[in-house]
Amino acid sequence: MPTLQDLMTTLHGWYPPATAEGWDAVGLVLGDPEASVRKVLLAVDPAPEVAREAAAWGADLLLVHHPLFLKPVHSMAATTPKGRTVATLQGAGCALLTAHTNADHAVDGVSDSLARALGLGDLAPLQGAAGPAVDKLTVYVPPDAAAPVRAAMAEAGAGRIGAYDFASFTVPGEGRFRPLPGAEPAVGSVGALETVQEVRIEVVLDRALRGAVVRAMLAAHPYEEPAYDVVEVADPAVSATGSGRIGTVERTTLGEFAARVAAALPETAHGVRVAGDPDRVVRRVAVCGGAGDFLLDAVRRTDADVYLTSDLRHHPAAEFLEHEGPALVDVAHWAAEWTWLPVLERLLTEAFGSEGGDTLEVRVSTACTDPWTFRAEPAEQDADAASGDPHEVAPAAETPSPTSPRDPRDEA
Repeated sequence: MPTLQDLMTTLHGWYPPATAEGWDAVGLVLGDPEASVRKVLLAVDPAPEVAREAAAWGADLLLVHHPLFLKPVHSMAATTPKGRTVATLQGAGCALLTAHTNADHAVDGVSDSLARALGLGDLAPLQGAAGPAVDKLTVYVPPDAAAPVRAAMAEAGAGRIGAYDFASFTVPGEGRFRPLPGAEPAVGSVGALETVQEVRIEVVLDRALRGAVVRAMLAAHPYEEPAYDVVEVADPAVSATGSGRIGTVERTTLGEFAARVAAALPETAHGVRVAGDPDRVVRRVAVCGGAGDFLLDAVRRTDADVYLTSDLRHHPAAEFLEHEGPALVDVAHWAAEWTWLPVLERLLTEAFGSEGGDTLEVRVSTACTDPWTFRAEPAEQDADAASGDPHEVAPAAETPSPTSPRDPRDEA
């Protein structure tokens, strides 16, 4: 059986914690990294009912999307829902691990999974993740001093590109200068214009190493005043990770696409809300798992025909539509993010399965933790009631709340 640390190492390789937003709380919440893990339950929310399900199944790990704690707490007593979640998991010997915004941004993460569940292809991030901050240092040096200068910069960390180090580029040329009074030139004489053979060396480096690399170069350079420059390299915007996704579907209409969404996601009381002409042609689709109104401006700058996300507020949605750009589809937050769980189930099973021995058991929670439980409909009125005040509507009977999600995979 793998240990909890084995699973964390693999999961953090897929969804690096360093890519989470600064306000987020991801990683191990509860559990011993050295403990063995035989059963893993996957869920969107670490709700009390999910903790009870994990305990009843004998799970060794509950892996969730939403953090249990995002604010500092002073007690985990079982007198609160979060405290009861902790107490239930501790009592069952079940660890708790969270992958939140780090899973939102990643390949095979939340938005990626949502897009693929809806049949989107040719996926790209709506808002690409920023690449590493990189500088390029260029310095001019006599040919016989090029090797030690290159080595000094490399030892300070320059020239590391992926799985390579000591990477640099060198090209020959001519340098010209005139030493002024007070100078102590290594080449040439004070007051005389000098032309020398030099080489131009270029290296890239992590921006955080800028000072160390420049100091190493200056210490190794034979000139009193070497010529060099440092430039910040622009982000090439080719990252496969980032917020949201945009992709292509076969030509359809907004009404047909909305029906596809309803069939692909677990059923909720929220349903699928649509803003736009149902006959509008849809080819390009933008999505964001979870609350995605922060990407509305980015969506407007794309060629998307429709944007699907959750938790859209009245004013941002209305103002977005006034620009006569993409249509909007609003779905339940929980349902959109649930689409990641079957993907994660497959990834974990493939990573930790074995042909001859024990296989890690991975299961998606059956609990629906969407907070909305039913929609009220106007009660039917008889003729006498219909003649009264139209605002006086009898309350609708409550419908039972769902106890488990409808898994679209069962209907495939």
